[in-house]
Amino acid sequence: MAVTLPITGACHCGAVSYEMKIQPRFAVECNCSVCRSLGTVWGHGEAGDITVTAVPEATLSYSRGDKELAFHTCRTCGSTTHWEAIKGDAKGRMAVNLRLAAPGTIEEIGHRHFDGADTWTFLD
Repeated sequence: MAVTLPITGACHCGAVSYEMKIQPRFAVECNCSVCRSLGTVWGHGEAGDITVTAVPEATLSYSRGDKELAFHTCRTCGSTTHWEAIKGDAKGRMAVNLRLAAPGTIEEIGHRHFDGADTWTFLD
């Protein structure tokens, strides 16, 4: 199903927003320890297809493990807005938290569950 493009979203206080110019193949809910804790549903794309708007220092960046991904959270309201691949094979990729987009966006795109905790495969 097609959604209206661009897909836009913002943190609770509005300090960080995003615009995704393409429709992701599907919305991804991952069960790894980070994504499960953050409660995110991701829309993946190339960095060139996503624009994040925020003043400098508006987000906190968090990386763990192999430090290939940097998760960004608004310093003011605590909403996790996006991640960006900062090294490794995924460098140049980003994902936005579709839970911050308009209601119904995730359902319109299609929702898949990914086993990032164990098998590194989709569960559906």
